[in-house]
Amino acid sequence: MNSTKGLALILLVSLMACGKGGEHRAQEDSSTESGPNQALYDQVMDVHDEVMPRMGEINRLQRELKEKIASSPDMIAERKAELEQVISNLDSASNAMMTWMHEFNPLPDSVDQEKAREYLETEMERIRKVKTLMLESIEKAKEEGAKN
Repeated sequence: MNSTKGLALILLVSLMACGKGGEHRAQEDSSTESGPNQALYDQVMDVHDEVMPRMGEINRLQRELKEKIASSPDMIAERKAELEQVISNLDSASNAMMTWMHEFNPLPDSVDQEKAREYLETEMERIRKVKTLMLESIEKAKEEGAKN
C-alpha cells in the first residue's frame, strides 16, 4: 500500500512539474513569439517532451526490480547489489529530470537576447545529459530485469 501511495505522489509531482514546464513554454511563447531564440527554446522543450513520458517507465522498473529482490530471499549478495545499483541509477535519472524541470527558467529575449541564447544552449546540454541518463538507466534496468 505504501508503494502505491509513493508512486501516486511521484506521479503527482511529475505532472505538476510538467505543468510548470508548460507555464515556461507559455511564458516564453508570449515573450518571444517569433524571437531569435524561439527555435532553440523549442528544441530544448522537444528533448524534454521526448523523455518526460518515460518517467512512468522508470518508476515501473524500479518497482519491478525491488519486487524481484524482495521475492528472492536467497539471492546472491552480488546480484542483489547489482540490482540495487540499477535501482539507484533509475532514481538518479528521475531526480535529474525533476531537478532540471524545477530549475529551468528561460530569460525572455526582451531582457537580453544573447544571455537568453546562452542560457538555452546551456539548458540544451543539461537536458540532453538528462535524456542520456534516463535512456541508459532504463535500458540497463530492462537488461537486468530480464536476467534470473
